Amino acid sequence: MANLKDIRRKIKSVKNTQKTTRAMKLVSTAKLRRAEQVAKRSREYALKINEVLSDIAYKINQFKIGGVQGRFFEKNDNPSKVDIIFITADKGLCGGFNVQTIKSVNALMKEYKEKNAKVRLRAVGRKGIEYYKFGGVDLLKAYEGISSSPSYEKAQKIIKEAIDDFAKGVTDKIIIVHNGYKNMITQEIKRVDLTPVEIATDENLKKVSTSMMEVEPEDDESILDELIRKYFEYNMYYALIDSLAAEHSARMQAMDAATNNAKERVRQLTIQYNKARQESITTELIEIISGMEAMK
Repeated sequence: MANLKDIRRKIKSVKNTQKTTRAMKLVSTAKLRRAEQVAKRSREYALKINEVLSDIAYKINQFKIGGVQGRFFEKNDNPSKVDIIFITADKGLCGGFNVQTIKSVNALMKEYKEKNAKVRLRAVGRKGIEYYKFGGVDLLKAYEGISSSPSYEKAQKIIKEAIDDFAKGVTDKIIIVHNGYKNMITQEIKRVDLTPVEIATDENLKKVSTSMMEVEPEDDESILDELIRKYFEYNMYYALIDSLAAEHSARMQAMDAATNNAKERVRQLTIQYNKARQESITTELIEIISGMEAMK
């Protein structure tokens, strides 16, 4: 027969856990609303700057741009060295959010290694860093405390070294991988090939015609430099914001599921407690009746 005291202790413990998961769900819901608003605004700007660079990439042959600037637009089907910047959360309790990102990064690493390309990892987020360190995989750079509180300045810091290495010819490709926000209940893995800058294929995007830009010839290079820099920095910043919104969404779902599971567990334990109590009462009654019968 189950011990009534043990069952009561279990019920109390599960109820306390339920209170915690419910509170975490409410916190994640509130944070998600704020992150969602920032992500939507950031997405509009990121799309616009991508449109401009995509239009330039389309017309780059007409501009006859070479050297360092032209390198950002040159297609390279067989890169020898690839930089992968991936974003995971600094905290857990968000379901398979981090696992999906890591799986995607592993698949990319395998893909490029089969092509005899060297892959360098720049990790953002403690969970991803811990995973690869535990697996004995070397990380070129590791950034903690950024994915949970992203800012444009932090994004600049992360992407600057990757841009410099690419411009110097140290690497041939830069890729950003993160688990992005789709809606309140859905996240999706996003892979952004920052280099080379490609022509936009989304028919819904309104093209920006660079032929309408009126600039002095001597200003062309400085303007293009600024656009390229903004393109890299803002795509990095948007990836951080998008990942944070997805993280809150995943944690909200995970905590909701945990709360429901705790509720179901309390129900099961309550039934178990009632059965055990009934058995105890029945046993006591039988003992009393047996004792009375023995006295006759």
